Formats: sequence, structure tokens, C-alpha cells
Amino acid sequence: MQAAAKPALLDALIIGTGFGGIGMAVQLQQAGISDYLILEKADDVGGVWRDNQYPGAACDVPSHLYSFSFAPNARWSRKYAGQDEIHGYIRRVADQFGVTPQVRFRSEVATAAFDEADGSWTVTTTAGDVYRARALITATGQLNRPAYPNVPGIDSFRGEVFHSARWRHDIDLAGKRVAVVGTGASAIQFVPEIVPKVKSLVLIQRSAPYVIPKPDRGYHALETLAFEQAPALQHGSRNLQYVTHEYRALAFTSMQKFLSMPLLQFRRMLRSQVPDRALREKLTPTDPIGCKRILLSNNYFPALAQPHVSVVNGGVRSVDATGITGADGVHHDVDVIIYGTGFRATEFLAPMRVTGLGGRDLNEAWREGAESYLGMTVTGFPNLYMVYGPNTNLGHSSIIFMLESQMTYIRQCVSRLVGERLRYLDVQPQAQDDFNQAVQARLRESVWQKGCQSWYVNEHGRNVANWPGFTFEYRWRTKRPDWSHYRVQA
Repeated sequence: MQAAAKPALLDALIIGTGFGGIGMAVQLQQAGISDYLILEKADDVGGVWRDNQYPGAACDVPSHLYSFSFAPNARWSRKYAGQDEIHGYIRRVADQFGVTPQVRFRSEVATAAFDEADGSWTVTTTAGDVYRARALITATGQLNRPAYPNVPGIDSFRGEVFHSARWRHDIDLAGKRVAVVGTGASAIQFVPEIVPKVKSLVLIQRSAPYVIPKPDRGYHALETLAFEQAPALQHGSRNLQYVTHEYRALAFTSMQKFLSMPLLQFRRMLRSQVPDRALREKLTPTDPIGCKRILLSNNYFPALAQPHVSVVNGGVRSVDATGITGADGVHHDVDVIIYGTGFRATEFLAPMRVTGLGGRDLNEAWREGAESYLGMTVTGFPNLYMVYGPNTNLGHSSIIFMLESQMTYIRQCVSRLVGERLRYLDVQPQAQDDFNQAVQARLRESVWQKGCQSWYVNEHGRNVANWPGFTFEYRWRTKRPDWSHYRVQA
């Protein structure tokens, strides 16, 4: 019996079609690398902006900054665009740059294995399709797998239940008794949208978030026209937004006294929007400001101050067939439970099984927490590149800036790999260790390590998510690869 022929060898295979995957494809094309494909588990591009369709979903970074530098959009409708508008932008960029035909939809990756003999990655989907590529580029993001609380009885509830990242638009919340679990970036957006519709709402939070005013507004038609007719004006606006956001990195790292300003904003807004003192106490965080993500909203506190809304602190004790019990022991009969409990952000590349040199499993290599070199490459896993990998998240600015830095770096690696017909490039263990020791040392002095429980920090107390400095520092460090930090195999 004749063995099945190997699939054709691609120059590159990208996983994911969010900002990272689409932008990476554009970079490869501009470098003359057209022999690539993108695998996408869904039936549309967009990543997190395709999946998160809950009411009120929007970005908390200004739109002109939260977009590609190579694809400016003069027609953003407002300063902070909504989900549908951002999703549409990603679709247009994919079409405009000819990326969409390279996407293989409904192709979820199950395994990826490196073949040392020929320096290729073999990728198998859950449907059994097999692909081979010289370079494997993951752009699956950090916020793509919903997290649920580990509480007794969570599967016993007989009513409707869903996660905010998988919003059930077929469920009419009008007149329903609703429980919302979690108060992260999603909940503060959808809670104000559903409060006017529901009969009652109980919000159960593990701890209160810091919420400050969102300086949002719609763009006037004359502003849009000016941006269209004078691209330099839009470019200048973007640069100004970048500078005003960039200095905030100091507040989270070396100059935490700068956090006194958002703390004052929080206190003023809470006092003015929530008249009830007991409720204000429930909505006042006990963690240091900045330890968790600082949230933006103008209507969250007023929504919670409505008479048919109640707030429970301390998290969930249990769930049963008819409702939910908070840490205070009070049971609430409800019709619907909505989990706004975030994502399994520290489990990078899961649930894919990735094996490198000698059959080494990436999950085993990352047993104590994900780490890499520059957030992009991992020793022992040659020709594997990550967009938005470990320790490249931000607490102060636009992640798109970081993604573009990574795309430029990865493009240079793939160009050398393909152009010189190398077998593989594998980052040196010492280079990876030195990088991570330096990053973790800086993170230990940051506000994120002040002891609060957040998605930045894994169960071992290691911050595997955030970059501990300015984005321009990261761009300088990733401007071009230092080939001495790689083992090159011809």
C-alpha cells in the first residue's frame, strides 16, 4: 500500500485572522512572500472582534490609534469605535490587500509538529486536513478562550446560561431575572445596555474594578472630511494620541505616583454617580489602582444605581438548578446567568498541541508559565513565531503598535529562512533566559505585581502577559533580529 503523499511545502502558515494574522499576511506579501495560507477556525475573519458581539462592545483605545499604520481609516464614526465597526475594518483590510483568498475557513488547528530533518512544520486540523510550512506563525491572541469560574453546581442551572464572549442574541432578556458574574472590561460595557430591559439584575463580583470616565464622542462630518482630504492631519492626530498614551507606561512601572490622577477621577465619578453610600462601598476596590486593568465607562455606575439592580461582593459560592448564591450566602432565583469572567489568557496557544525538537511538548516547556524570546520565539521550537505572545500585552496603549513591531521582526526571520533556504532558525536558550529574567525583574517592581488576582498573572504568581515598559522601547529592540541570538541550521 502506497503511503499518502506529503502536502506541498508552503513558505509560511499563519493561524488566526484577527489584527495579528491579517497584518502578518500583509507584511509577508509586501516582502514578496506569497506562498502562504491562513487557517481560521471560524467562518469569517476578525478574531476577538468577530467573537465578542455582546451589547455595547467597543474598544477602550482611540480608533485612530487602534488601527494599522499602513491602513488608516478616516471614517471612524467616533473616538472609540464599536465592535461592528472594528470588525468591518478588519474585513476591509483583508479584502483590500488580497489576504482573504489565502484564508482557509473552518480550519481549527489540533496539532503542529516540527520535522527536524527537513525543517518544516506539519499542521493538522480537527477535521483531519494536513498542511506543511517552513515557518509557522501563530496569531491566535490572548483573549480567545472564555474562562468560567470553578464553583460547585455550575452545570446544574436549568435556565439560560452563556458567556459574554459567546453572546446569545436569540435569548430575549426583556422582563427576565438576570445574574451577571464578573466585572471586567466586557461586563462594564454590556451591563448598562441590558439593565433597562431586565426585570432584575444581580451583579456578582469577586472584587470591584476601577472605572474612570471614557472621553468618547462622535466625529463630526467636517472632521471626517478633513481627515480624508488631508491624511497628514489624521497622521498627526494618531501621533498625538500615541504620545498621550505612551507616557502612561510610567504610571504602571517606575512612577506609580502618576496613578493618583485616575484614582481621583474614579473617586469623583463614583461619588457623583452613586448617591447610596452602601453601594459606593461595594463599588470601591480594595486593590491598588492599576493592579488590574483600569476600565473606561460613563454609564456603568448609573446602571448599578438603578433600584432593580443589586451588587454582591466576594464572588460566587455556588450555582444550583434555580439560581446562584453569592459569597454572602444569599441565594438569587434567576432566569439567566451571564458570565463576564474573561478569558484563559495565560494559556498561550491552547488547546493546540505543539511539539518541537526531539518531540518536546510546548505545554510541558511552559509548565510554570509561558515564556519566549521577545514574545515571539521559543527555544527548541524552530521556525515557530508568535504574534501577541507572552509578555507583549499592554496596560497603557494600543496593542496594534506592538503587533506591527512583531510583524516586522517575524517577516525578516521568514525572509531569511526562505531566501537562504535554511533548515531552521532556533533561538539560543541563553538569549531567551536573559530576556525573561530582565522582563520579570522589571515586572516585579510594577503595579501589576501588588498582589491582586488578575488575568495578567498565572497560578504560579508569574506575570506572563504584560510588557514592562514603553512600546517604542519594544519597537527599537525588535527593529531587526540579532542573528547571534539564533542557532542557524542550513
